[in-house]
Amino acid sequence: MHKTQQLQAIFWLGLAAFLVWDFQASAPVDLRNEPPLIAAGSGQASSGGHCSMAK
Repeated sequence: MHKTQQLQAIFWLGLAAFLVWDFQASAPVDLRNEPPLIAAGSGQASSGGHCSMAK
């Protein structure tokens, strides 16, 4: 196995391990309670525009 292939394998295994750890350690995301993307960072309150948004 060449050094480049070893580095690629280490990278992908590390990335997969990180994703598994992150998925296990983080709280689940409640998609119905997220602000609309268009208002992200604008300082505006997230209201209206979607019937499944939290009231």
